[in-house]
Amino acid sequence: MERRSFLTGAGALALGTLLTGCNRQDQAALTIRLLKNSVPAQLVGAFRKSLPGQSVNLDFKPESQLQALFTLLQTWKQPRNQPPPQRSPIEIPFLSQPSAENPADLVTLGDFWLATAIQQKLIQPLDPSLWQQWQQMPAKWRTIVTRNQQGLPDPKGAVWAAPYRWGSTVILYRTDLFREKNLQPPTDWSDLWRDDLRGHISLLDQPREVIGLTLKRLGKSYNTIDLKTVPSLETELRSLHQQVKFYSSDNYLQPLLLGDTWVAVGWSTDALPLMQRNQPIGAVFPKSGTALWSDLWVHPVASQSAPATQTLLSQWINFCWTSEIAPQLSLLSDAASPMLNALDVATFPEELQKNSLLLPSQVLLDRSEFLRPLPRSTVESYQNLWEKVRQAG
Repeated sequence: MERRSFLTGAGALALGTLLTGCNRQDQAALTIRLLKNSVPAQLVGAFRKSLPGQSVNLDFKPESQLQALFTLLQTWKQPRNQPPPQRSPIEIPFLSQPSAENPADLVTLGDFWLATAIQQKLIQPLDPSLWQQWQQMPAKWRTIVTRNQQGLPDPKGAVWAAPYRWGSTVILYRTDLFREKNLQPPTDWSDLWRDDLRGHISLLDQPREVIGLTLKRLGKSYNTIDLKTVPSLETELRSLHQQVKFYSSDNYLQPLLLGDTWVAVGWSTDALPLMQRNQPIGAVFPKSGTALWSDLWVHPVASQSAPATQTLLSQWINFCWTSEIAPQLSLLSDAASPMLNALDVATFPEELQKNSLLLPSQVLLDRSEFLRPLPRSTVESYQNLWEKVRQAG
């Protein structure tokens, strides 16, 4: 599903509006607007139980699309008498607008959109000194949320968000068809150029992903600024284009299940539920590394949280990262907690220990990258190259 364009992936348990407590005026309250299925419902109940003796009102309300949450951030920033904000630069047809309401204390935001939220002044920095596990979190995740006022990664910048789960771009394939045809299962991006897979592949319909995996195959970064420094890139992209049956970011699973394609590039959150339902689907974390994404907690600029709420806010973030909760969140939401690699793997459930998508090796993680903001001129060069290759037929 199209995460880079604000659409949610599949997986985990549904979480409806969850209210606990009696909503007395003297209660501390925490309001969270989150991506549907990104936090299992039972973990919210566990959080409530972790606050013994506290009179607390918790309001967790899910939205099915990340764009709806981003639109809420924009709406909350507008004065009451102002018209609704313009839609995101990336349009999604038939997306209903979220209802206006009081600003939440925390909101889910995808890392790919963090720069825009900072630039538009939709969110405010958080205080990581209140998070006990912050220094134990792997640097890769601390780096993506530490940014300057322009939204660019900066070690001297503020901490604008708290990562709570992540996933990756992976290669899905039909295990039964590969066995029947005596084909070698894919292990890396270079397999997409194999003659025996020609015409049986689907790719994501996104230039950063497809150009990025081609750059990775050539030993370069997903975040390459000057594409002219990679002279073989266009040739490799044209060759890959000849391998592809179709491009889609949100309708690639059904053709794979039907056997219309044998291989699909997609997201780990789409692959894991299929594998758990004993579908003949395998998925691999590419050996040369891949693109990563992360769901983050952000604090809306319009939120005027009371001190008691600020404490609850930090308690919730800490709770998501604890050694007891991080493995559960990973298994139940089909996306890994960023704290997993800082914990003792031997204490994890066996199901998690054996899951190579939720728990890839440190070597593979080190080879992988988050998609960083690029200069406008670079974005245009990616788009121009993408259109040139696609139009060549």
